[in-house]
This record gives sequence, C-alpha cells and structure tokens, in this order.
Amino acid sequence: MLELKGEYQVKKYAIRGIVSALMIAAGVWVGVNFASPLEAETNALTPGSVDDPVVTKSYVDEQVAKLGGGTPGGETGAGSDTALEVVTVPAGKTLMAGQGTEVIVRVGKAVAYSSDASGIADLTGGTDLTKGKAVPTNHLLLFPREGRGILPDPNQKNGLTVLVKGSYTLQ
Repeated sequence: MLELKGEYQVKKYAIRGIVSALMIAAGVWVGVNFASPLEAETNALTPGSVDDPVVTKSYVDEQVAKLGGGTPGGETGAGSDTALEVVTVPAGKTLMAGQGTEVIVRVGKAVAYSSDASGIADLTGGTDLTKGKAVPTNHLLLFPREGRGILPDPNQKNGLTVLVKGSYTLQ
C-alpha cells in the first residue's frame, strides 16, 4: 500500500508540473500575440510615421526651401539684407536706418540721431546712444526702430564711411 501511495504522489506532482508549465506557456503566448489594454492606451508612435515628432535635417531643409524661407541648412546667403555695404555719408546728410539695421562707423566722427527720446543700441559698448551723443568708431550699432540714424559730426568737414547691413536712406 505504501508503494501505491508513493506512485500516486509522484503522478500528482508530475501532472501539477505539466499543468503549470502549460499555463505559463499559454500566458506567454497570449502576452506576445495579443495587445494588452495598457499598450493600446499608450501613444506609442511608429518611427518614420506622420505622427513621429523626430524629423531629419534634410526633411526640414526641403520644407523650408518649398516655402521659400531662404537658405536652409545654416548656409549664409548673399542677399541685400545679409551683406555689409560700404556707404559714404556726405557732410550735412543723415543716414536713416530701417528697423533691425546694423551699422559700423569706420571713418569719421558720427553723432546719433533719433526722432524721439529713445536711442540706438551700441552692441559693442553695451550702451544706449541717444540724440546728439558721439558714436564710437568700429562699434556695432543696432537700430531697433525706424526714425533713427547717424550723421557726421558738425565740427568735421568730411563725411562718414560706414558699413551697413539692412535698409537705410540718406536724407
């Protein structure tokens, strides 16, 4: 009788082991082949799809070129707004700069002009040049709005030679 009891227990444990292995295999198979509700709720994106936020530089360059947005890829273009132009300002005239124009006085003594109380940003010196202040040579000036400019110092006979990047008029 004891022998029967031992065989029975061996068979019982063997069947339990086989059933457990089958249950684990079935669980793995279901997990691999069927999406879980958690996976369906996440916003997993397929790489390269329309919804994928990562794009290549060449794609961006192509889209910018289609829109006519200038030169893509960080290249510098040789347009009128990006090139420095050498301008001579005769005595008695004023160079009126457009919004966003950059100017560097190369030769001569210049004076700042502004139609209001605001001034011109001296980016090199880190100051604001208001109307009547002397403009240092070789300093980069930024004109934030229309109605501002530079003119030759009234005490000098010759005009100015300046580098201009942007729009301007001589008045």
